[in-house]
Amino acid sequence: MPGGEYLRYVALGDSQTEGVGDGDDMVGLRGWADRLAEHLTTVSPGVQYANLAVRGRVAGQVRAEQLEPALALRPDLATVVAGVNDLLRPRVDVAEVAGHLEEMFAALTAAGAQVATLTIPDVAKIAPVARPVRARVSELNTLIRAAAARHGVAVAEIAHHPVATDRRLWSVDRLHASPLGHARIAAAVAQALDLPRSDDTWTHPLPPQVLPTGWQSAGAEVRWAAGFLGPWLGRRLRGRSSGDGRTAKRPHLLPLSAGT
Repeated sequence: MPGGEYLRYVALGDSQTEGVGDGDDMVGLRGWADRLAEHLTTVSPGVQYANLAVRGRVAGQVRAEQLEPALALRPDLATVVAGVNDLLRPRVDVAEVAGHLEEMFAALTAAGAQVATLTIPDVAKIAPVARPVRARVSELNTLIRAAAARHGVAVAEIAHHPVATDRRLWSVDRLHASPLGHARIAAAVAQALDLPRSDDTWTHPLPPQVLPTGWQSAGAEVRWAAGFLGPWLGRRLRGRSSGDGRTAKRPHLLPLSAGT
């Protein structure tokens, strides 16, 4: 339904769709899906929105836990974004991850929803220690594009644009988008859906900035590894997840003004 009106929007995914990096758990998370819902309300004031995403979930968990509730809400628009948590694990079957995404694409489109997704930027440019994951990201993006083409899913091609790896679009943990990054993702998905008042300005580069020296960059890498990578690896080794005990922040379709 390119350029059409959507009245029932449901978001499925992990922490990025939940909105981590844009607000916090004290004041509430906003995130790109909330921002997309805000855009939708400028087109159709009667939009209702549900966000089923939960941080820490891998693609198989998103399919197992969120797909049936999403279908029960009878959305005319759904976004499906997952897989990064899978790619960061020591071992992963990328084709299996893509298979979970395609199952969600197929089920939602068969139920009459327009589905949108996005490609993943080069994580090695955001966090150099993630270079071993680069090939996995490229493979998953290729599979996402192919699955999306088979099911008529709109794809926000974030991976194609250099601005996507500008550090200013990422929070200090380098795993989640910053408020500016979430705004750009929302704009990218709006353009992929051909929504009114959407355009390609999200692809434009940010103003130049003073780059850190080699020593400053090295120090930043050490601090990031100690503050974020270490704790993340610790949770993985203990079989824990940041999403343990959490549920969806917005499990029911409600007008955006109703809050989370």
